[in-house]
Amino acid sequence: MENIVEMISQKELADRVQELAGELNDDYEGRQVVLICLLKGAAMFMADLMRHITFDITTEYMEIASYSSNEPTGKIQLIKDIGSDIAGRDVIVIEDIIDTGGTLKFVDDHLTAKNPASVAYCVLLDNPVRRQDGCLNPDYTGFTIPNRYVFGYGLDHDGNLRNLPYVAALTV
Repeated sequence: MENIVEMISQKELADRVQELAGELNDDYEGRQVVLICLLKGAAMFMADLMRHITFDITTEYMEIASYSSNEPTGKIQLIKDIGSDIAGRDVIVIEDIIDTGGTLKFVDDHLTAKNPASVAYCVLLDNPVRRQDGCLNPDYTGFTIPNRYVFGYGLDHDGNLRNLPYVAALTV
């Protein structure tokens, strides 16, 4: 695909992920935390982030669907739920991108019903221009991006290109 433009380089990603882990280490030192990865897009981000975390963690995975062929469906579905009890535990949800905020609102409502001690949200990319009223803002943000469709570094372009080592967009 020749009309791809790199938006965030591999080095910028690695540096910022390490910085985010440092922020989390400062805030969660001495605590045991459940990291919940929102599949599929956040898998690469979470794997890199975990390599720099120094506090005690366990991991869980959720899969949420809200897009079809790169277009929002307007409907959020829980495809895969976590498998362990998080009642009374600190939780950090790892997400690839937040735009409207609807997915994080759905996840927050779902997880809050499980009575965790706390829930925080760490997202790689934030597109605040699209945020809807009443939706959550992330607690930890890698990069704030313009209102463009992005892919790479775990995010897909119609199911493809997750393996790009950088965040890209199509040329305009």
